[in-house]
Amino acid sequence: MEFIDLTHMMETDMPVFPGIDPPVFTNDFTIEKHGFREKNLNMYSHTGTHMDAPAHILENGLTLDELSLSQFYGKGIVIKTTEPVINADFLRQFEKALGSTDFILLNTGWPKYWGTESYFENFPVLSTDAAEYIASFSLKGFGVDAVSVDPAGSTELPVHNILLKEGMVIIENLVNLERLPDMDFTFLAFPLKIKQGDGSPVRAVARINT
Repeated sequence: MEFIDLTHMMETDMPVFPGIDPPVFTNDFTIEKHGFREKNLNMYSHTGTHMDAPAHILENGLTLDELSLSQFYGKGIVIKTTEPVINADFLRQFEKALGSTDFILLNTGWPKYWGTESYFENFPVLSTDAAEYIASFSLKGFGVDAVSVDPAGSTELPVHNILLKEGMVIIENLVNLERLPDMDFTFLAFPLKIKQGDGSPVRAVARINT
């Protein structure tokens, strides 16, 4: 059995969505002074590889602590694309696979820009018709290896709204998707158990089934 880590490293001053303060991790307790180590973690709930709950966007959406644990793992497929905007016509070729999976992971190759300003500009996104097509399946979640499922600067966040209204979760800032098979793997991404959590960093991994 093989596990592949799909999570960016969490560290002080790591890349974060523009306008959000980067996390600060400090070594407040040390073995030298206190006999044990303990870090102080100061960060926003959508830092790094993270999960959006429906409550992130929707006024009456479910929070992460209200979702079943089964929402956070299941069969996954990877769809590779270099298109700047992914439309429904492109996705229809995967219709059979979409109907028998729990999670769609979009491999755009965008992590190559991680740590640069380019990571936050012109990243690939779904069109609204593609989001509606995905939402028509019984999925648990949608993941992408970019900073957002909506275009940079979007204020209406149509893709977020379409997917989250269907009770799905969204996982952003994934990495290493190129290491996965197209299918035949289990995707796991468990958030912290935060009361009324709108989002949380996750340790996203894939378990290869073959």
